[in-house]
Amino acid sequence: MCNYLGFSRQAYYQWKARQKQKSEYEALVLDKVIGIRLQQPRLGTRKLHYLLPELGFSIGRDALFSLLKRHRMLIPRAKAYHKTTNSLHRFYKHPNLLENLEITAPEQAWVADITYFPTHNGTSYISLITDAFSRKIVGYDVSDTLKADSSARAYEMALNNRVRTGVLRHHSDRGIQYCSDQYQKIHEKHAVLCSMTEGGNCYQNALAERVNGILKNEYLFIKPDPS
Repeated sequence: MCNYLGFSRQAYYQWKARQKQKSEYEALVLDKVIGIRLQQPRLGTRKLHYLLPELGFSIGRDALFSLLKRHRMLIPRAKAYHKTTNSLHRFYKHPNLLENLEITAPEQAWVADITYFPTHNGTSYISLITDAFSRKIVGYDVSDTLKADSSARAYEMALNNRVRTGVLRHHSDRGIQYCSDQYQKIHEKHAVLCSMTEGGNCYQNALAERVNGILKNEYLFIKPDPS
């Protein structure tokens, strides 16, 4: 067979020896990866590639990816997007009252939004009310659901801490939480003008989106290492 394929028997047995040596080495790498994953189950392949040389193992990045893929040990990527806004509903939607409005003092306009944080028990959602002038978070509530109750509690907190008595505008996206009867009754009770983004344009609620982004970055920065 070797003569037919054009190489010597010696070359064939040398190749067999190299394959055996490679398989044994890969088995050692897999054992080490399993040990590390027992301590840090979500540790990705790139971090493993950085960590393995410190433990005495030399393997290329692509080779490590290929090895873990063959043994179905790659960590699936978490979803980068959580939908917190459902604007397809029967409730009434309001026009954008903040467009071209010059805000010169606190409590002229509040912006509301919902963001999410990963936790050990799943995903938690935080409803925020932010003053458009001072950028201060004046109301918040944390919940494990996207029900309107959480958004309403954040809004009530903000209203209870209100200092001024002038005209106040509440601005949000067209999510069902803000368009619900429960939330709209709070507007009516406190004589707050309701303002919403138009056409599903998230940039019309840019301040709330920016505050959410800052909070999420702060959380990811201080989040304790699961190990």
